[in-house]
Amino acid sequence: MIIKTAEYLQSEADWRKCPPPNLPEYAFIGRSNVGKSSLINMLTNNKNLAKTSSKPGKTQTINHFLINKNWYLVDLPGYGFAKTSKTNREKWQKMISDYLLFRENLQLVFVLADARIEPQRIDIDFINNLGENGIPFAIIFTKTDKVSGGKTMSNMQKMKNILSETWEELPLMMQSSAVSGFGKEEILNYIEEINQQFSPEKEL
Repeated sequence: MIIKTAEYLQSEADWRKCPPPNLPEYAFIGRSNVGKSSLINMLTNNKNLAKTSSKPGKTQTINHFLINKNWYLVDLPGYGFAKTSKTNREKWQKMISDYLLFRENLQLVFVLADARIEPQRIDIDFINNLGENGIPFAIIFTKTDKVSGGKTMSNMQKMKNILSETWEELPLMMQSSAVSGFGKEEILNYIEEINQQFSPEKEL
């Protein structure tokens, strides 16, 4: 897939105010500062599309982007550490949870994990929660340009080992680099493959 157009639509704190669910939708989420905005900008060929920040917790709403006029990309707030109050964190958690559970045109959640470090308990818990609720997802290991290929593969294998303890079938796992563009083609081709099977009548 080639991204020809990517335009910001809206930011909402309530999933019920999101755009009409008539197009396939893909959400990106991960621990705070995992490189989510940089990955989105790399995928869409627009370095200014999603706001990047070195401070965790920059994204605080459900942000919709219309891609190629025929599918939605959603930038969700990161989970985990953020310099904000407990009340705000709980509010974000409910906002994300409601969106994931009730957004009927959501095709897939891309869960981002930092390739430089071993799987974190917060990532495993989030992934298990998706599985328990029957929400389709894939895992993208980010920042592969900042670590050796061997280290990335080691951390991916550790993730597989942990999930294998409770999962019968492992989710798809991919690698990416927002710096080099590595992984872009695989991610976009996977989205295109799912798009071809999308039917609004079937989803609504």
